[in-house]
Amino acid sequence: MEETLDAEKPDLIVYTGDVVTRSPNKKGWDEVLQVAIARRIPYVVTFGNHDDEGDLKREALAEYVATKPYLVNKEVKIPGVSGYLNAALTVEGTNGKPGAIIYALDSRAYSSYPWGKGYDWFAHDQVSWFRNTSASFAGTHREALPALAFFHIPLPEYKLAFDDLGNRRTGVRYEKECPPDVNSGMFLSMLEAGDVMGMFVGHDHTNDYLVEYYDIALAYGACTRGGENYKRGKSGARVIELTQGKRQFHTYIRELDGQKVYGVDFPFPKKKK
Repeated sequence: MEETLDAEKPDLIVYTGDVVTRSPNKKGWDEVLQVAIARRIPYVVTFGNHDDEGDLKREALAEYVATKPYLVNKEVKIPGVSGYLNAALTVEGTNGKPGAIIYALDSRAYSSYPWGKGYDWFAHDQVSWFRNTSASFAGTHREALPALAFFHIPLPEYKLAFDDLGNRRTGVRYEKECPPDVNSGMFLSMLEAGDVMGMFVGHDHTNDYLVEYYDIALAYGACTRGGENYKRGKSGARVIELTQGKRQFHTYIRELDGQKVYGVDFPFPKKKK
């Protein structure tokens, strides 16, 4: 992590969950976040399904992380919205005005319903919050600001998109996607809102692909931790470069040895008829 930050010098760091999965949680998060704090780099934290399996449960964990300096999504709990550290953050352009949006979403952990086993899905109130927040941004600006969304558990559309060989992609599927069994409509809401141009998740630790689906990039990062890359082989991190004033971004995976792979400009070039 330190080598990546020193080489890339990013303006923002996003932790996409399953970061500290054992006790003592506070000590683990202190160490992980210190790499950002020491460099005075703002950062966003989203939780995975394993982060609250130590000595701090999800709410207490969010409250502790929210005390840290340089955290951007500091609101622990939005009233009436499930999950913690959900946020819609604006990226300021050189003209001092909002130029893009960063959505941070808590994809939660495991289903509590007997009819829907496995991983949890975005709650209805989270989907409604996104739709209302996106509409609010759209009403404030003459056109939808380009947006990126970050969360942990991939949507069911990830598998659908990658299985369709007609969808353009880069990177590798090293393991099967593990989305929730229930589709609560978050992808459709983002598609209809028209602002999200890319979403980025963790969860499936060795996948590092990006696939285009209805003109939205569905992407993974790359597992930063050593010892868990039993299939991918090398730790890495995804780097994303926004383009001011345009609905596009450049992204690649920077691996531990400094090699940059799977570089791509998104959207992909239009297909010739």
